[in-house]
Amino acid sequence: MNVQPDLDFIRTLKEAGGDTLKKCYQCATCSVMCPLSKDGKPFPRKEMIWAGWGMKDKLVADPDIFLCHQCGDCTANCPRGAKPGDVLSAIRSYAYTFYGWPQPLAKLASSAKGLPILIGLPVVVIFIMWLISGGMQIPNKEFFAEHGYQQFFGHWDFRWYAKNIFFIVLFMVPSLGLGLFSGVMGITKMWKSMAKNAGMNNEYRPSVLKFATDFVWPSLVEIVQHKRFNECGTYLNRVRGHLPLMLAFIGLFIVTCWSLLKNDVLGLFWPSLHGPLPLTDPFKLLANASAIALIFGIAVLWSNRKKSEAELNTQPTFYDWFIIWEITAVGATGLGAELLRWAGMPTLGYIVYFLHLVSIMMLFLYLPYTKLAHLLYRTTAYTFEKYRDSDFAVKK
Repeated sequence: MNVQPDLDFIRTLKEAGGDTLKKCYQCATCSVMCPLSKDGKPFPRKEMIWAGWGMKDKLVADPDIFLCHQCGDCTANCPRGAKPGDVLSAIRSYAYTFYGWPQPLAKLASSAKGLPILIGLPVVVIFIMWLISGGMQIPNKEFFAEHGYQQFFGHWDFRWYAKNIFFIVLFMVPSLGLGLFSGVMGITKMWKSMAKNAGMNNEYRPSVLKFATDFVWPSLVEIVQHKRFNECGTYLNRVRGHLPLMLAFIGLFIVTCWSLLKNDVLGLFWPSLHGPLPLTDPFKLLANASAIALIFGIAVLWSNRKKSEAELNTQPTFYDWFIIWEITAVGATGLGAELLRWAGMPTLGYIVYFLHLVSIMMLFLYLPYTKLAHLLYRTTAYTFEKYRDSDFAVKK
């Protein structure tokens, strides 16, 4: 076999946390110790070989890269200190940029060098929207206590569509739309690459409904239940952080949908539904519980990351810490804005709420390029794994 190593790719892996790659001498301890590695399709030994040879195309088309949960078992037991988990994490980080669209934005989100623009872009957009809206007026305490942030972008008399929602939609929906569109393009490209790499025949395909019920839905259930996370040994404590974080996002999504329905649909017919949710409202309780779960989850992951860097000498990377800081910002500013409303501090509250909008826009806009992209790519890898083992994946 003629191997043409991609030296730039190897250098990228080293910079992104895979700098111990050269220590691997192919003893296969990592594949033996990994609780998620299967007898017929073991990893991460083959990925370590491909990475050492600079075989970029095979690695980015390998579903096992995303089936790895970086539990630390392979790294903790490697006799050479090669840290296979860090290498696979570096490959995943590279894949997010490789599959990302548009490429300039994906590359911008790949290193700390782009951080000023990553933060500055949403700050400028939201500040301009605030200027255009004419809502840059800090309310008095009484108004703030009654309306909260529901007139952050001002108010108009058109009852069928609130001015605040209009301006928020202007920048949030395109941000989320671009993030999701880029993510769909990425996982589509990834699926085609995996199918080609596996030598699968694409002529015999299931219906959309069968594909969803037989492959996608079981993958989602398995991910939500954290079955594979619970099989990990060295850092099983990561489940204590990851699970509440995931449930927090689900809870906050439900609350957001209800808030929009209450204020901007039902509120048109029953004006009494306008205004912030009271503390005793079930959805308000869910929102507060989700915020606490989010902060708890990210605190656990923060602690685990620091512990991994201290005990396993895991290299701190931009990908790992950017998403930790980003989610921390979402939780801290969201909870902070609510506490400041309770405290009757409108000026500071509006500043914190502005930062909350910035952090959410960043979360949406950079979804497919940051470590949060594993929501899309790992789900796709789970689905492909099940599809690959089915009768539909007839080899060419």
